[in-house]
Amino acid sequence: MAANKPEEFDEFDATELPPSKSQLKREMSQLQALGERLVAMQHGQLEQLPIPEPLLDAVYLAQRIRNTREGYRRQLQYIGKLMRGLDTEELEQALHDMDHQSDVQNAFFHQLEKRRDDILAGGDEAIQTLVEEYPSADRQRLRQLYRQAQKQQAENKPPAAARELFKYLREICS
Repeated sequence: MAANKPEEFDEFDATELPPSKSQLKREMSQLQALGERLVAMQHGQLEQLPIPEPLLDAVYLAQRIRNTREGYRRQLQYIGKLMRGLDTEELEQALHDMDHQSDVQNAFFHQLEKRRDDILAGGDEAIQTLVEEYPSADRQRLRQLYRQAQKQQAENKPPAAARELFKYLREICS
């Protein structure tokens, strides 16, 4: 019986093996989950994404047949099959950017709320700081909204002036 030579095993490269059956199933499940996410989106959002026409038609059909259990399941599988032939990196990047855009918008609104609260707490000093940062801001209107908000708060009325101040801040900071 001949002994195995160690040199034969050194040449083995695991990267040359095809993906396992489990790995292929995981990839197909990810594509199908991406398809489900597309089906859950609105038409306007889908129009903004780089989706080929056959896939877009399949997504629209899945949206229409959502109430039929078996047909909907098969349509999702078909969407996954269509996506196997595509390079989904661009689509995933567009979805990520779309998600990130809402995060940026939320952060912007939080910043505006903080500015409004700073003005309501700091008065003329905070208004002066804002006017220095945004020269297009109308100091008189800011002071007027500040005084109205203070008056409404003292009288326990709804904060209409504070809301108006927020809208004005959004207008000048955009």
